[in-house]
Amino acid sequence: MKIKTVPVVTETRAESLRRSLEQQIVRGELRPGDRLDEVELAERFNVSRTPVREALHALAAAGLIEMRSRQGATVSTVSISMLLEMFQIMAELEGLCASFAARRANAAQRRNLQAIHERLVRVIQDDEPEAFYEVNREFHEAIYDASNSEFIAEQTLALRNRVSPYRRYVTFLPGRMTATLDEHERVLNAILAADSAGAQAAMRDHVTLLGDNLTDFIAAIPPSVLKTA
Repeated sequence: MKIKTVPVVTETRAESLRRSLEQQIVRGELRPGDRLDEVELAERFNVSRTPVREALHALAAAGLIEMRSRQGATVSTVSISMLLEMFQIMAELEGLCASFAARRANAAQRRNLQAIHERLVRVIQDDEPEAFYEVNREFHEAIYDASNSEFIAEQTLALRNRVSPYRRYVTFLPGRMTATLDEHERVLNAILAADSAGAQAAMRDHVTLLGDNLTDFIAAIPPSVLKTA
């Protein structure tokens, strides 16, 4: 019997560069307002300017950077009103993912969520903020996956990437790690109990910025990374 071969898809230089820059933006290594110079990027990644331009255009299409004629590319900035609106939409999308996960997650996805939560407990006990940020991200993305809805997962991740540079400021507020753990536990318990409405409500509460959380969040963001007009 003739075995059908499957072609190997190789990542292009532009795709590799786009992914690298996206990770730097999401992790806060490149801050809102930082300039991205084509020549400097080409030299740093040892590529021509063509893949650099392709990568920048892809990042602009995703809303992660802004490109203006004669000014070049900069990491996107948003106004405080736009940022708060994005968090409101984020709460709805993540709530929907949690709701779907409660109904659709398979056994392996449920075990994965439990394992990530246990890792989060350990990094909080060891007081490792950077590790906490990464494991926290894994927990949320595991819920997107457990929703078993490719479209919702893609849309939620795209918006999360856009707000991530700002989300770091609230993540590292005093007491936020412990509060996050309690909130995650409520989300996780609802998913494991197949409580769709409970999972959605718990996730909305977790993501939504209200009261003191909102005030602290606004105060924590440096004015230099916000759009003023």
